[in-house]
Amino acid sequence: MKWMKFRVKTITEAEDVIISALYDLGFEGAQIEDKVPLTASEKEQMFVDILPQGPEDDGVAYLSFFVEENEAGELIFQDEVTTKEAILAMVEEELESWKSFMDIGEGSVEVDETEDIDWINNWKQYFHQFYIDDILVIPSWEEVKPEDEGKMVLHIDPGTAFGTGMHETTQLCIRQLRKYITPETELLDVGTGSGILSILSLMFGAKHAVGTDLDPCAVPAVRENSEVNGIRPEQFDMMIGNIICDKEVQDKVGYGKYDIVVANILADVLVPLTPVIVNQLKTGGYYITSGIIDDKEETVVEAVKAAGLTVVEVTYQGEWVSVTARKDF
Repeated sequence: MKWMKFRVKTITEAEDVIISALYDLGFEGAQIEDKVPLTASEKEQMFVDILPQGPEDDGVAYLSFFVEENEAGELIFQDEVTTKEAILAMVEEELESWKSFMDIGEGSVEVDETEDIDWINNWKQYFHQFYIDDILVIPSWEEVKPEDEGKMVLHIDPGTAFGTGMHETTQLCIRQLRKYITPETELLDVGTGSGILSILSLMFGAKHAVGTDLDPCAVPAVRENSEVNGIRPEQFDMMIGNIICDKEVQDKVGYGKYDIVVANILADVLVPLTPVIVNQLKTGGYYITSGIIDDKEETVVEAVKAAGLTVVEVTYQGEWVSVTARKDF
């Protein structure tokens, strides 16, 4: 079969959010081209210790997504026949919406036909079960091994939306949530995606979770991942909309009612989010943030302090940072 390739030109700092946004639209699998040096962990996964010196990182990234063509030359997207123009318009609209929140670089899209490869399923050979500390994260196409029976297991289908738990920012949030969750915790998860943070919070013993996301695709993703992990519908509510600027969403989420607000979003979004989310927190509640590249740490810390919150902990993994703060008023 043939594939149509949609290649987005962006910047390296926006890679994660653009991939996440396009996953939400229904794309599966992404090919990333940039000049960012591999981390020690990535080298280990590639079974190499030393790589040849590559070109200097210029901050530019290309993200390619693939849509199947049938024998008649028609594009098949989410099991429906569509056109190159329709998909291109959808992608460009999504990119344009993110430009109001953060710098995504040029944000242009090129379209080309590519070779006969099963892009949709071949990537699965590189994603296998793994541990986050003592939590086993396992994709939907694998089974729990006998020796792992009885351990805390998070079942996840990364094809339904962004977020597998493998990224450092997600792991930073998970560790912080585990520290502060109690049986009475009411959690607000801003930028829920596939629901990993809320689902694990409920597995850790939280009382209830509310998630918000910009894209309606997060609703079925959360529902499916919740069901497979034994989360009851009444434990986890999803709301779609922009909590930063939509008063209706803010009202629906509610004020002064959350023991923890968690936001695994890039720093450029955390800055405008923080003074808004203060209103959703209870006095004594915790604000757990991640998605912060190390050179943006001070930017987020300043935004947190400017909102009147007290920074209680800053944690690190690789080049990523998590800032945890408390509302004392």
